[in-house]
Amino acid sequence: MMFLLNTILAIVAVIYMVLVVKRDIQMLQQNSYRNERYKKWLKQNNEYTTMPRMACMIMGLLMVSTFAPFRWFVVLKVIFIIVLVVLSMNLLKAKYKHSLVFTKRVWRLLSAELLLILILAVLYSRLEMRAIAFVCVAFSAFSYVVTILTNWLLKPIENAINNSYLNDAKRILSQMPDMKIIGITGSYGKTSTKHYLERILSEHFSVLMTPGSYNTPMGVTRTVREMLKPYNEVFIVEMGAKNVGDINEICKLVNPQMGIITAVGPQHLESFKDIKNVQKTKFELVDALPTDGFAVLNNDFEYVANRDVDNVPVKRYAMSKDIQADYYAEDVKYSASGTTFTIVGEGKRIELTTKVIGECNISNLMGAVIIAMKLGVPEHKIQYAVSRIAQVEHRLNVKRAPNGVTIIDDAFNSNPDGSRMALDVLGSMTGGKRIVITPGMIELGDKQDYYNEKFGEHIAETCDIAIIVGQYNRESIARGVKLKGWKENEQLIIVDTFNEAQAILTKIAKKGDTVLYENDLPDTYK
Repeated sequence: MMFLLNTILAIVAVIYMVLVVKRDIQMLQQNSYRNERYKKWLKQNNEYTTMPRMACMIMGLLMVSTFAPFRWFVVLKVIFIIVLVVLSMNLLKAKYKHSLVFTKRVWRLLSAELLLILILAVLYSRLEMRAIAFVCVAFSAFSYVVTILTNWLLKPIENAINNSYLNDAKRILSQMPDMKIIGITGSYGKTSTKHYLERILSEHFSVLMTPGSYNTPMGVTRTVREMLKPYNEVFIVEMGAKNVGDINEICKLVNPQMGIITAVGPQHLESFKDIKNVQKTKFELVDALPTDGFAVLNNDFEYVANRDVDNVPVKRYAMSKDIQADYYAEDVKYSASGTTFTIVGEGKRIELTTKVIGECNISNLMGAVIIAMKLGVPEHKIQYAVSRIAQVEHRLNVKRAPNGVTIIDDAFNSNPDGSRMALDVLGSMTGGKRIVITPGMIELGDKQDYYNEKFGEHIAETCDIAIIVGQYNRESIARGVKLKGWKENEQLIIVDTFNEAQAILTKIAKKGDTVLYENDLPDTYK
């Protein structure tokens, strides 16, 4: 009986430990395999003292307790097994914004961690079942330590592998000197602009763009090595950054000839610290362009407009002719089916119709159109492509639900300027109630409280009902809406989970209403 219980306990403990290791590596991957970011995430989410880790600590202490009634009492073992099964089921059922991508690097980390645990288990337990169970339970309580250590130990190997990939990507690009390489960066709007530009240029060229969020040096490297074809004429590279120098690193890899900066705003302030560092980083793209290159800049943002550029020809654009720029938009008209507008500048007028809505999307389209004109794409092809552009998923994506409710999906992420524009779009929908569901904005450093309060004020100005999800920003947003006269009642609804928000929405949304989903779950990683 005891041997059977010990065996079951050991098996369940091993399974739980493997699931914990998988989750640790998943979070490390979400933090770009950087130990300092991972440790910051652990601290912010109180991962050192979660209930599962505390449970494992208690079980581990009881397993090695010298107090005889508690050491290997049958009932206690059964309780341990039940607890570990429940914890394992919770991990298996957990939903994450980004699932673990099983890259070769992940397999190396996973293999190294499990090998280290196996060695410890053999040395300590000598393959005795109850001792194996203790090793696995104890490891599960402090698994993040081994994840950080393993990642550090493998760093020289990973650097060597990455350098070989980078050099191979540079070799491939050097064999295509006639290909136009266009970099796109910005605090927000770069992914949408990338998609819009790819659709327009594809009417006239063979185009490749970096897929998904492949906006890091290794993501771009993978795109070049796995997707670039000899016949591609244009390569559009999205460039993301969380630290000064990140954009420059990508530019050294691809050597862009053209570039678009869509925005400079208060995004990722936790890592950038202040907006001047954001500006410096985004303009690394323009600074890297050759003298015969071409830059397109969005002057709607102060820290784009006030940055002089003298190393390369520049065209600037804005949504209003009141802002000094080479191009601006006029006659902008929104509807549930899309937008009509006209781009005006340098003696040209291009009338366009598109399925996308929102000032931010029109702005992103302008940047793409200016590049297309520079590359000689005929006007009629630009107009046709813009009219056929599909809405980018989770970025002010409009759809009509079967019950007649209009859904505006802006759930990819949120920022002060983007959220304001999204609320303005919602505010223009006057057919029924205007409902926003949001957890607020994150990664804004010490400005997070301030911007979420302002967000709440604008909610009160543009919406009829607000459902605030989660705990991170609820007080700031609630304070903002209350400054505009709202009270916590049927107008302001605060819930803990997205499922609760959906249940409430099912009860209150009627035909003709419009619902805006602004930002995703409160935790970027869950």
